[in-house]
Amino acid sequence: MLGVFAGVLVSADFLELFPEINNGNISGAVTSSFFLGAFVGAVIAFILGDKLGRKKTIVAGHVLNTVGAALQASAYGLPQLIVGRTLNGIGIGITSTMSPVYLGECVKPHLRGRLLVIGASSNVSSFALANWISYALAFHGGALQWRLPLAIQLVFPFFIFPLVPLVPESPRWLLLVGRSDEAKHVIAKLNNESITDDSVLADYNSITASIRLERAHRVPLMDVLRNRDKTQNFRRLLLSCGTQFMQQFTGVNSLGFYLPTLLHESVGYDLQTSRLLSAVSGTVYFIAAFFALVVVDRVGRRKLMLYGSLLMASCHLISSLTLKVAQEDPSRAKTFGSVTVAFFIIYHAVFAPTWSGIPWVYAAEVNSLGWRTRGAGAATATNWVTGFAVVQFTKVGIDNLQWGFFLIFAILCLTFFPVVYCFYPETAGRKLEDMDEMFLRNPSWFIFGKKEMTQPTRPQAFIDAELARISDSQVTIVEVTPDNYEEK
Repeated sequence: MLGVFAGVLVSADFLELFPEINNGNISGAVTSSFFLGAFVGAVIAFILGDKLGRKKTIVAGHVLNTVGAALQASAYGLPQLIVGRTLNGIGIGITSTMSPVYLGECVKPHLRGRLLVIGASSNVSSFALANWISYALAFHGGALQWRLPLAIQLVFPFFIFPLVPLVPESPRWLLLVGRSDEAKHVIAKLNNESITDDSVLADYNSITASIRLERAHRVPLMDVLRNRDKTQNFRRLLLSCGTQFMQQFTGVNSLGFYLPTLLHESVGYDLQTSRLLSAVSGTVYFIAAFFALVVVDRVGRRKLMLYGSLLMASCHLISSLTLKVAQEDPSRAKTFGSVTVAFFIIYHAVFAPTWSGIPWVYAAEVNSLGWRTRGAGAATATNWVTGFAVVQFTKVGIDNLQWGFFLIFAILCLTFFPVVYCFYPETAGRKLEDMDEMFLRNPSWFIFGKKEMTQPTRPQAFIDAELARISDSQVTIVEVTPDNYEEK
């Protein structure tokens, strides 16, 4: 949706139908209504995700997204366009919060990272497709140039909604609300095994015992917000939000929205070439995103964030310096302008397998079962509100600082390295039920130098803890319901 609307905003027919868009304030309001809607959607998922369930919440998000897309594609007035973008944003906010949570709760640990990355990479593939659509339709006049890209979103519901009855609910959510028999059947279905198989019973007992453990350490909400609970839910929520905050301040949306403008106005390419180069950059972004499938579970989340921050800082630094030379020395503008473009493309190739998907994976993994939806909701809300902020100040920053604007992102990316190194534990290779154990055993916020907090493979201590939970599963399990689970 982001890449699509960037092309819509420069369509001649669109600007003729909506002349108000030429006003910078109105243009900003129309653009940002999507971000603000997504923020609201994330908050809605935060509030309702545990009450409605993962599946129903995702479906509700898709319904809103479909209605919003239809309103935009058929818009003949600015109010309808803004309402459509807002509803579209709310739907995206809900689905982008709940889909990683649902996926993370339904897959095995050794596949979780890869499947979550595939989910996040679908956004990248859509971004690349949007850039090529924008480039292709640049040669076509009339309403088709902007209505078709907006209407393409309406194709996906024809694939999604017929599959909904075939998709099971998350077994962890079913156990959370006391629907134990259903949960056991879903676990067996996901494992492709019989309900009486040992592995199914082991998973079932491990999850139920983890819920018991979590309830045993439950404290009032205010104590959670003061970080006084042993499982440190507030700390884990902040870690989730932190990854999304850092993702946005790597500068990805600055380039996503304004790369054609930057290449045209600052580097000197004509508008068609600028659009083509943006589409090429988006394609490289798309291809590189799937490199994460090979490394995300093998290398781990921490190393990808650490190496990614250093490499992106280098790309921004080189791009800003070459852009400076291109702007100050016309005789070398073409050469150094080409180098600038090359490092913008390299930046996308680095960002895609590192900071593009990892924040979504991390937020879906690090939070406890009772706080997973809240943590993912808060993280997604952070993503959209910081994305809104970055997009709002990018144009002003480029106009006023020129090449120096990208030095800001270079410095920020560099500071992310010590933040991740000092505070972010590894989540790769762990079962979701290991997360409580990890924070119970390691209450200090500083994790560097602690092997079981940083190694990408599952520590033996967590395996032993799970075996102890399973062996203790003969203890009577108190039925868990939404009424007795919520913090009092």
